[in-house]
Amino acid sequence: MIQIPDALVAAICGAAEGTYPEECCGLLIGHKDNGGKFTVSEIAASPNVAKGDHKDRFEVHPQVRFDVMRKLGDGPEQIIGHYHSHPDHAGEPSATDLEMAFEPEMVWLIVAVQNGLAQRPRAHIVDPATTRFREIEVHTP
Repeated sequence: MIQIPDALVAAICGAAEGTYPEECCGLLIGHKDNGGKFTVSEIAASPNVAKGDHKDRFEVHPQVRFDVMRKLGDGPEQIIGHYHSHPDHAGEPSATDLEMAFEPEMVWLIVAVQNGLAQRPRAHIVDPATTRFREIEVHTP
């Protein structure tokens, strides 16, 4: 399960609609407890610097990630995942997403955007047993 405040969901959905028909992206900052529950406390938006067509791929700018890592240091909050949008596609990971899942411990929060309108985000993690994505619940307190 991942818990993310409504205000952050609204910010992510706003970014997804604002960049439509291209993908938006950014980082999820928070922590994971011993029971496997992720809690998001902050997001860091990033320009999409993917090579090629931004309508079906994303890449977080390395400088955004470095800046967040420096800011967080060894504190309790860390980068726990990333978010991106899927313009006119489902809010589930694509084959490209699976190919790019280099950090299996990270959450993939995906917002489908249909005709310019963001849908409810869906979250996935890589299952180490199958090396495939599996969906986890998204809770908004």
